[in-house]
Amino acid sequence: MQDSGFQFAPETYEAQLVALISEIEGLDSFDQASYESVLRRHPKDGSGFFSKSEIIQGFRYLNRKLAWGLDERPFVEKLRMKPMRTLSGVAPVTVLTKPYPCPGKCIFCPSDVRMPKSYLSDEPGAQRAAQHRFDPFNQSLSRLLTYHNTGHHVDKAEVILLGGTWSSYPETYQIWFVKRCFDALNSFSPETRTPYSTTPTAPFDYRQLKEQVDGRRMERTYNTIVTDIWHQLDPTVQELEEADWDSLALAQTENESAYARCVGLVVETRPDNLELEEALRIRRLGATKVQIGYQSLSDRVLSLNRRGHDVAATRRATAVLRQTGFKIHAHWMPNLYGSTPELDVEDFERLFDDADFRPDELKIYPCSLVDSAELMGYYQRQEWSPYSQSELTWVLTECLTRIPEYCRLSRVIRDIPGTDIVVGNKITNLREVVEAEIRHRGLESRDIRAREIRHRGVDLDRLTLHRLGYDTSIGREVFLQFVTNEDRIAAFLRLSLPGGSVQIPEIDSSAMIREVHVYGALATIGQKRGVRSQHLGLGRNLITRAKEIAAEAGYRDLAVISAVGTRPYYRKLGFTDGPLYQHFDLSRSP
Repeated sequence: MQDSGFQFAPETYEAQLVALISEIEGLDSFDQASYESVLRRHPKDGSGFFSKSEIIQGFRYLNRKLAWGLDERPFVEKLRMKPMRTLSGVAPVTVLTKPYPCPGKCIFCPSDVRMPKSYLSDEPGAQRAAQHRFDPFNQSLSRLLTYHNTGHHVDKAEVILLGGTWSSYPETYQIWFVKRCFDALNSFSPETRTPYSTTPTAPFDYRQLKEQVDGRRMERTYNTIVTDIWHQLDPTVQELEEADWDSLALAQTENESAYARCVGLVVETRPDNLELEEALRIRRLGATKVQIGYQSLSDRVLSLNRRGHDVAATRRATAVLRQTGFKIHAHWMPNLYGSTPELDVEDFERLFDDADFRPDELKIYPCSLVDSAELMGYYQRQEWSPYSQSELTWVLTECLTRIPEYCRLSRVIRDIPGTDIVVGNKITNLREVVEAEIRHRGLESRDIRAREIRHRGVDLDRLTLHRLGYDTSIGREVFLQFVTNEDRIAAFLRLSLPGGSVQIPEIDSSAMIREVHVYGALATIGQKRGVRSQHLGLGRNLITRAKEIAAEAGYRDLAVISAVGTRPYYRKLGFTDGPLYQHFDLSRSP
């Protein structure tokens, strides 16, 4: 999958672009019909159409060269492609690690040896990763360019590291991978024209692999094939993918003042790979959120699916994440081998009824069968079958209406192409189908994503601060949210109030801000005040209230698990740097 606009040279089409942009600017109302009419009057190369990303690049080029002195925002927002991508307040930059042996043996997991475990080569993000041979610098920089070329701001980036079990990769590879992501952010500017790095990328092109895992026979497993590949490679390849902690720290410091700042870093791992020492190491990388595969809260179902850990491991891992301040993004799967629709709903209820879990974010991945999964054999023996569409819709309807308002449901299905699915859900807009069923039944979904302010304007005088408290495995959690009269959420903060001693000296007696998020279309750092929720001081107000709550609860220190790119913001609010966290002394006035 080619990213947008890499090879376009606006200077080649200067005359056409001047005429085209002038007409677009002169439109009294912008709609698809009038836009297409303008495109037809100003064809590219005499016959084709200019893409929106090319027109945006042309506007920026001409605005500089011809000194128009125009504010690009109105024009860019008129043309912006896929505005939903940054309406949550940040630009997500998803980067995949290389294929590598996985400690799991889950029977439902795809085993495409061209990809890191559990991912398929036809998935959009996976195609981008393979195009760049899993090089983190080129993946990151090309994604930033795509956003920029299609009209999105990228000065606030959430870097999402995907690929099997992060904790199973060698530490030197992890450090190198994260450092190169930071290098890409640090090197980006609006004038960047090429995504490619001069640093050598991995010489092996996994797209050329012919051998694939056959889920019907499982004669050669994913781990066996991938391990064989690495044994055949020149050892110097791995030396190119190594870095040390000092070099990473320098890249992180540089990012604090870069144009594209990392305001969140996400990794994914398994519950049985997450002890306290591992969580602190991940934190040192700069991570602020962990995606963790719960999959099921039934020991029986976990065992039948050869998950490799029990529910107790999930409890321990969740407690560790809470102690260390991470945002917890859980994955949960209905329709696993050995479950039923009724059992799935009961299982889902435990996610939030049990204080040991209660994740901050959630992905629901109904089990879909692909050729490379061991589940293929179970399906052929008629030991497992997918739910009917009505059964799956019923399960998801029951689940979505049970999600509390402090949790954000980010996904309802995996982004697996229908051509890869042997049996299982192939409806790409399944969430819309389920939400329609919820409305039909007179119910509602109150998770965060269902209530985000998105592109709507915000009037500060009409916002109300709501406080919600709930118990967790380590103490008490306070969820603060600014909402409109229509219950649309404009900003929120997660505050952890541990009830006992935490086994980490730096935060042994600290309250912890785990997340501050302000919604609305992503605005640039330093943009003037207006109706955008990101520039009404909502984050500052939430942090002030968190200081008050923590002080009232008897804490003398308020820590925050800040991202690298948000460190300067917290320093301005009086926080000081610690080894892994930033701190505010509550013994002095807020």
